[in-house]
Amino acid sequence: MEENTTIDISAVNEKITHESAFIDLLTSEMNKAIVGQKHMVERLLIGLLGQGHILLEGVPGLAKTLAINTLAKAVKGSFSRIQFTPDLLPADVVGTLIYNMKENDFSIKKGPIFANFVLADEINRAPAKVQSALLEAMQEKQVTIGDETFKLDAPFLVMATQNPVEQEGTYPLPEAQVDRFMLKTVIDYPKLNEEQLIIRQNLRSVASEPVNPVVSLKQILSAQQTVREVYMDEKIEKYILDLIFATRYPEKYNLDQLKPLISFGASPRGSINLANASKCYAFIKRRGYVVPEDVRAVVHDVLRHRIGITYEAEAENVTSEEIINKIVNEVEVP
Repeated sequence: MEENTTIDISAVNEKITHESAFIDLLTSEMNKAIVGQKHMVERLLIGLLGQGHILLEGVPGLAKTLAINTLAKAVKGSFSRIQFTPDLLPADVVGTLIYNMKENDFSIKKGPIFANFVLADEINRAPAKVQSALLEAMQEKQVTIGDETFKLDAPFLVMATQNPVEQEGTYPLPEAQVDRFMLKTVIDYPKLNEEQLIIRQNLRSVASEPVNPVVSLKQILSAQQTVREVYMDEKIEKYILDLIFATRYPEKYNLDQLKPLISFGASPRGSINLANASKCYAFIKRRGYVVPEDVRAVVHDVLRHRIGITYEAEAENVTSEEIINKIVNEVEVP
C-alpha cells in the first residue's frame, strides 16, 4: 500500500510541475506593470486557482486596482470595475429589466458583474443592499434579474478593495459577508528601492511595455481542476483542523490567555479555504503535495477576517493578526 501512494505522489508531482508552468509566465507578465507587491500577486493567483474571492485592504494608491486589471490583461479574460458609492443600487451591479417601447416588452440589460474578473472598488462605501447583491453572485456564481437566472462565466474572480475603516462614510462589511472571501490580504507600502523604481517607471518618457495575454481561460480552468489533485496527507489535514479548532477552543491548546480575546472562531468555511489555499500555494510553488510551510504561508490571509475579537482585546489593542501568530506558534507542526 505504501509503495502505491509513493507512485501516485510522484505522478501527481510530475503533472503539476507540467501544469503549473504558466505561473512563471503570468507572474513575469504582471511584473511589467507592478513593482514589488509579490505577496499581493501571489494571493491573487491563489484566489484565481482556488476559485475564491479576495478582499484587499490598504491605503489608496498601492496598485490594488492596477493588479487585477493587469491580471485580466495577462489572462485572456473580460474585466469590469465597479466603483462602490453610497448611492449605488443593486441593479447597477447585477443589471436590470429595461422597457423596450418598440417591442412593447422588457429586455434584460446585464450589469458589470458579468465578467471573468470583477473589481469591487471600495466595497465598504456601498450600502448593505448592494453588498448583498454582489455577495450572492460570489457565492452562487449566478445572478437573478427579474424572473430569469443567469450563470456567471467561469473563471469568476471578485477582488474587493477596502480602505481601512477609520475613514468617514463607510459601511463595514458584516462578519457573515466577509466570511465569503477566501482571503483577506493586507497590503503595505512598497520598500524604498521599489518605490524608487515606481517613480522611474511612471516618469519615463517612453511608454512602459504593454501587458500581453499569455494564458488562456481554458488553461486557468484546467489548472483549477488540477489544484484539487494536489496531495494532502492526513497529518496536514489534522494540522489545519488544529489551527482552526484553536481559534474556537483556545483553552484546549494551552492558549487560555486567548479565551477572553476571541468572540468567535473560524467557521468550517475557514477550514475548507485553508486547505484549498494551501493546495493552491503548493501548486504555485510547482509541487504536487502540501507541506506545513504552505499552510503557514496562507494561514494569516485565510483566518485574518474569520476571527472575531472581543471588546477586551480591542481595549488591549490585540488584533486578530497577533492571535493567529500565537496559535501558529503554539499548535504542533506535523
